[in-house]
Amino acid sequence: MPVEITERGHLKYSEKVLERFKNPKNIGELENPTVVVSEGDPTCGDMFKMFLRIEHGTIVDVKFLSFGCAANIATGDMTADLIKGKKIEEAEKLQIKDIIEGLGGVPAIKMHCAVLAYKTLKKAISEYKKMETGNSKL
Repeated sequence: MPVEITERGHLKYSEKVLERFKNPKNIGELENPTVVVSEGDPTCGDMFKMFLRIEHGTIVDVKFLSFGCAANIATGDMTADLIKGKKIEEAEKLQIKDIIEGLGGVPAIKMHCAVLAYKTLKKAISEYKKMETGNSKL
């Protein structure tokens, strides 16, 4: 059930979104990351930067930086929790709906935040695979 705290007096967020916005567990930069990627959403100006540490094909740590709204921070934090400890192959199976469901939903107008977190993850996995096959432009 959405709580009455709103952004700009218009949007109602779930308690899970608000908790992750107020107390994100995975925000910050990661020392010695395996992969670092950034993505942005030109429609709203949100930016997302993801840091992954991958060992033996397993995502052992995830951090992110966000320039955006409460939903952007919450979806980034949820995405990090959903992939931490997973093999790359498992993380690749993550869907946008998994992020949304993990948060108890987000307002429809904020779905792009989950899409941004998802796209950033996909980009990070793609960069990692390029590195593993020696095709990286690093």
